[in-house]
Amino acid sequence: MAPNGQKHDQRRGLMLVLSSPSGAGKSSIARNILERDKNITLSISVTTRPRRASEIDGVHYHFVSEKEFMRLRDSDALAEWAQVHGNFYGTPRDAVEKALAAGRDMLFDIDWQGAAQLREKMAGDLVEVFILPPSMKELHARLKRRAEDSDETIARRLDNARAEIAQWRDYDYVLINEDLNVSYDAVRAIVTAERLRRDRQTGLYGFVEALLAEQLA
Repeated sequence: MAPNGQKHDQRRGLMLVLSSPSGAGKSSIARNILERDKNITLSISVTTRPRRASEIDGVHYHFVSEKEFMRLRDSDALAEWAQVHGNFYGTPRDAVEKALAAGRDMLFDIDWQGAAQLREKMAGDLVEVFILPPSMKELHARLKRRAEDSDETIARRLDNARAEIAQWRDYDYVLINEDLNVSYDAVRAIVTAERLRRDRQTGLYGFVEALLAEQLA
């Protein structure tokens, strides 16, 4: 029992950033984490990209017009934004701030441009993981198996992949996604360790003070 009834499990939430070239597996890992860890909430981006048949507005993304996106950007309502593959993506600021203050973790499925902006503004809250494909050949095969993009779009994604992969050095952790289950377990281990960082456990300060002041009967 905590001394003098001190609550020791209070902490500030963290921002788990998963980045990778398209098709490397970040969305599958993110989906598994969200299904199994109830203290992580997906940061739902706004995007001007057309909705895919498998996607639900407000669940996977908030799909908006380019005019609306620019309004949000220009009013400083986005914590980060980027243009990727000809479309705009951004993170609403208010939802992130409220979640972190309440001790809830946020998961960001974003590219390196968005991660760089968050790094400038909220570095202390970030846990950044970059996911690499085992080979470019396998990356191409995964994009083809997904069967959601045209050949032209796949070719553009592969062209962009090399520039995206070159950003790997800026991330805290880097995984080579050969096996989805192994990669998922690695990300879960990272989250567990990061939650225990001293500077995130805000309730420890009062707990330790009370612990040192506790008098034995």
